[in-house]
Amino acid sequence: MKRILALSAIVFVLCSGFMTADGDKIPTVTLKDLNGAKVSSATFTNNGKPIIISFWATWCKPCKKELDAIAENYSDWQKETGVKLIAISIDDARSSGKVVADVKAKGWDYEVYIDENQDFKRALNVMNVPHTFLVNGKGEIVWSHNSYSEGDEDKLFENVKKVINGEKLEH
Repeated sequence: MKRILALSAIVFVLCSGFMTADGDKIPTVTLKDLNGAKVSSATFTNNGKPIIISFWATWCKPCKKELDAIAENYSDWQKETGVKLIAISIDDARSSGKVVADVKAKGWDYEVYIDENQDFKRALNVMNVPHTFLVNGKGEIVWSHNSYSEGDEDKLFENVKKVINGEKLEH
């Protein structure tokens, strides 16, 4: 029993150093836009309004379901709150060519970038996709969610509205 507790404590300490915490800033890494041009994540701004950063991949069905569900209401969300969604594909060089085709086929009206080397994914400690972050107008991460179930987009939008109103978020 003592070994299990000791091992659990070690795992917790090791993992806590690799987790993204509320209030952390968006790390600066280089990504590619859909035309292949390099873009720094330091340029991700939204005039003091919230940003949703959604990590996804072309092979991830739950990721596409989440982004499709958000797409259905995105223009309303933007009108009501000014929120911006930035979709980050973690497809590597072998599959990143599918990203442009998927985005066009889906008709997503988001900023989409490709993290071929997965530097941004690692910097934000994303272990699997979909993984969604909510960033306040100061560029601080205030909420994150991993996985997707139908209706999660509603909770996300409720959190966006809370951020706009200066309310504290629950995880």
